[in-house]
Amino acid sequence: MEREASVVVVREYNAANDRAAAEEVERTCELGSSGKMSLHTDLLGDPASRIRHSPTYLMLVAETCGGVKEIVGLVRGCVKVVTCGKKLPRQGGSTKNTCQVATPTYTKVGYLLGLRVSPSHRRKGIGLRLVRQMEGWFREKGAEYAYMATGNDNEASMRLFTERCDYTKFRAPTILVHPVFAHRLPVPRSVTVLRLGHADAEAIYRRCFATTEFFPRDIDAVLRNPLTVATFLAVPAGCNTARQWPGAEAFLAAPPGSWAVTSAWDCGGVLRMEVRGASRLRRGAAAATRAADRAMPWLRIPAVPDLFRPFVAWFLYGVGGEGPGAAEMAAAAWREAHNVARGSATVLAAEVAAGDPVLRGIPRWRWLSCAEDVWCVKRLGEEYSDGGVGDWTKSAPGASIFVDPREL
Repeated sequence: MEREASVVVVREYNAANDRAAAEEVERTCELGSSGKMSLHTDLLGDPASRIRHSPTYLMLVAETCGGVKEIVGLVRGCVKVVTCGKKLPRQGGSTKNTCQVATPTYTKVGYLLGLRVSPSHRRKGIGLRLVRQMEGWFREKGAEYAYMATGNDNEASMRLFTERCDYTKFRAPTILVHPVFAHRLPVPRSVTVLRLGHADAEAIYRRCFATTEFFPRDIDAVLRNPLTVATFLAVPAGCNTARQWPGAEAFLAAPPGSWAVTSAWDCGGVLRMEVRGASRLRRGAAAATRAADRAMPWLRIPAVPDLFRPFVAWFLYGVGGEGPGAAEMAAAAWREAHNVARGSATVLAAEVAAGDPVLRGIPRWRWLSCAEDVWCVKRLGEEYSDGGVGDWTKSAPGASIFVDPREL
């Protein structure tokens, strides 16, 4: 297999010369080649768009050697610093505010995504070479771990990473997708949803969620990215925060009994999606529900969005909160995000840890789609640049994770 793979060279992607060929590889590798209904992705003429907003990134291509050169594979990767654990405070420390219980432990990681090999060149070791060369770049950048995410039903990808590349299954978050209707979703009168500025949102995320696994240390860059639409903070109606926003520091010093926060990322600036292969009957039935929703919004008909031509998704990240009513607050924040998305997005999506207690109210959002993802991680070396974080691959599952919207 390795001898067969030697007929290709793995090199860095050149946007000026490789764009059309890379797009062709993407098209030939899309799911649903059997003719069944499937999801297709349009990267808007930029094969590197999925990683371009990351702090450090690289795209590799596999090109055949000989007289006629052809790009037959590609992979993307990016490097960043994330939370991999937490340090507990010394005895005697205050635990009144649970946001201040622990401090984060950071590590540098490489994220590997978008591995593609043309069907005609599979089973020749090309995918393995792409992964190994990307891991080599991760090491050059000082990454201590590599990780990737795939659907739990993608058996070929799981075999490659867990059996041949020594990755370990690490976390299994749930992907939720909800349609954006023509009608507004009511926010309970008992809840007030505020929109936060970048600085206030950063302060809350750093104080309260910095110990969440995979929390990006450069959260300020994520929040200030033009693709972050807004950050929504839900609090009980009638509390001091609801009456007048006091600023992040005052809020954190005396937070209400329950609250929740989430931010929205406009994926339309990176990619568009489209469901292909649907029958005329299915398309017609979906169109009828949308027409009824537009004509009679007061009925709040759960219409099927127009997924059968290129559409935009908004990704909700940083979902979390505090207090016994946090699940109710989170649901209200999601509803407000839905209302803001009307006319701009077709669906809302999020990837969340199924065991996170803050998300108890989220199952109502699983109407359109609910799927399980699998995250796999690999330790890249024995030396640690931060003084030693231990072997993260053997850690116990955390209650929550922070999904970086730049790596969708």
